[in-house]
Amino acid sequence: MGIGTSIFLLALGAILTFAVNASVGGLDLDVVGWILMAAGALGLILTTLVWGRRRQTVATTTEEPVEYRRVEERRDVAPPR
Repeated sequence: MGIGTSIFLLALGAILTFAVNASVGGLDLDVVGWILMAAGALGLILTTLVWGRRRQTVATTTEEPVEYRRVEERRDVAPPR
């Protein structure tokens, strides 16, 4: 769940809980609103934790690459006398 979805669930839950006074047969809109707000808050917390871990792993992988050099020695030429 992304940040946008979490904020949407929080807003929808708050509207159902605090702004709507309608009654639907067999359904308590206040409870549905509280459940949506809890799901949105939990999604926001989990999304923040996941993005925080991603940034930490990216920051540690930005080291300079190791440079390898290949050294070859020629043995077919006679040394000077």
